[in-house]
Amino acid sequence: MEKRILGKDKLEVSALGLGCMGLSFGYGKPTEKQEAIQLIRTAYEQGVTFFDTAECYGPFTNEELVGEALKPFRKNTVIATKFGFQDGDSTKGLDSSPARIRKVVEDSLKRLQTDYIDLFYQHRVDPNVPIEDVAGTVKELIQEGKVKHFGLSEASAETIRKAHAVQPVTALQSEYSLFYREPEKEIIPTLEELGIGFVPFSPLGKGFLTGAINETTQFEKDDFRNIVPRFSEENRKANQALVDLLKSIASEKESTPAQIALSWLLAQKSFIAPIPGTTKIDRLKENIGGASVELSSEDLSQIQESLSKIEIVGERYPQHLKERVGK
Repeated sequence: MEKRILGKDKLEVSALGLGCMGLSFGYGKPTEKQEAIQLIRTAYEQGVTFFDTAECYGPFTNEELVGEALKPFRKNTVIATKFGFQDGDSTKGLDSSPARIRKVVEDSLKRLQTDYIDLFYQHRVDPNVPIEDVAGTVKELIQEGKVKHFGLSEASAETIRKAHAVQPVTALQSEYSLFYREPEKEIIPTLEELGIGFVPFSPLGKGFLTGAINETTQFEKDDFRNIVPRFSEENRKANQALVDLLKSIASEKESTPAQIALSWLLAQKSFIAPIPGTTKIDRLKENIGGASVELSSEDLSQIQESLSKIEIVGERYPQHLKERVGK
């Protein structure tokens, strides 16, 4: 698989990474451990070298899973994990105090069975801790060799600039896809100006862009999408026009809607490395195939023109989670 470079400190990753969250958290029942390990190792065998986790996924079980799965190939992989919640629990408040960051590093290193973290993200901006203090703490951890690169997630352009002035930010991880294009306004130009990589999560719109979800789909009771306004039955029906567009392009390209969605993201900027997640090996291989789909400038223009006529309806987060992003 093609490699991409994130940040001025040149972190090399596979063009597509693997978002591991859904194996343990957020989308219903966790995947059985050996199945999950097999999926992660299959991704590596297929050319994926970039793996994303966080202490709060589980909590904690996802890091343990990723650590065990990647132990045989640790030197050839890039592991990203995150800090930022009280006690590592995303249902509690935010905590990016220097003491908490230091504790997370030590605990994550043990769970990941490694002596360094390649990319250490602040999961959500903590309004109670100056971002300069967060960046300064991570800078010390980089000097100590425990962390290689610093990242932010769902941060505003202003926060990115403040953090970057203290410790260069290698990558921003935020939502970006054909289903959510807000970063195009201010975030992507800021990243380009500062030389920061972009790691889009939910590049397939939390599964919607695969074409496997419609207004009649029933999610498991503990599936996060049940509380997402954009995934109400009414909104899924209204947003089907976007999936129809992807299906029509996919048929022309002899590919799938998911592959077109990923190829489109990769075509936006050379410093973008999406991290689609899945629990199924056939979907994993399908997603990886998206890195090989070529979209011409004409294709991209056609998509852009079609998108201008499609209105996406529904918020991407319920109110209590919306308050945590863009700070």
